[in-house]
Amino acid sequence: MQLTSQGIVRFLQFLEQIESKAYPESPMDVHTEITQVAFERLKTFVTINADMRVLDVGCGQGPALRQFREQGAQVVGVTLNSTDLEVCRSQGFEVHAMDQSFMDFEDKRFELVWARHVVEHSIMPLYTLHEFQRLLVDTGILYLEVPDADTDAVHAWNENHYSVFTKQSWLALLDKAGFECFDGREYNMPLKYGGNDTYLGFYCRKKIT
Repeated sequence: MQLTSQGIVRFLQFLEQIESKAYPESPMDVHTEITQVAFERLKTFVTINADMRVLDVGCGQGPALRQFREQGAQVVGVTLNSTDLEVCRSQGFEVHAMDQSFMDFEDKRFELVWARHVVEHSIMPLYTLHEFQRLLVDTGILYLEVPDADTDAVHAWNENHYSVFTKQSWLALLDKAGFECFDGREYNMPLKYGGNDTYLGFYCRKKIT
């Protein structure tokens, strides 16, 4: 595939437009609770200790960063939002301003990639998942959590949700990106204005090729 210089410029301008729509992720009870549940389930699969290097993609204001730090892990976060960046750094976390699809870390840097409610914001989720795969060691684990499609919350209509898919679509994308899902969980919850919402959690291993 050949890209012209004008095409690259237009793409970069489009990325800047998308980035301008990023918003701060203030703590929410539902997300804090699910983070705790997902974290406890993760601990049944892996040992979290000082030897584990963790990347929290789209770290918000640090709920998962705190969980991993309490367990002694070497945790790093990335976010696009300047408010979240400042909040996390004020708590002593190493957090970088990076796009989830273009992260400046070397190959096989991390044992675990934690990605809660971030890939739905990607305009090219297959490429984003490939980036996660690149950053993981050969025995690495990915935890991916996304909103389900077609719930009463209609997540696809969120201004900066670009990739809201069904469970089977996510499983197919993860497979194509080089992951094998070995466990999963659905988080179902009522909405305060009526109806129900569902989040999909996927625990995946990097495929060895």
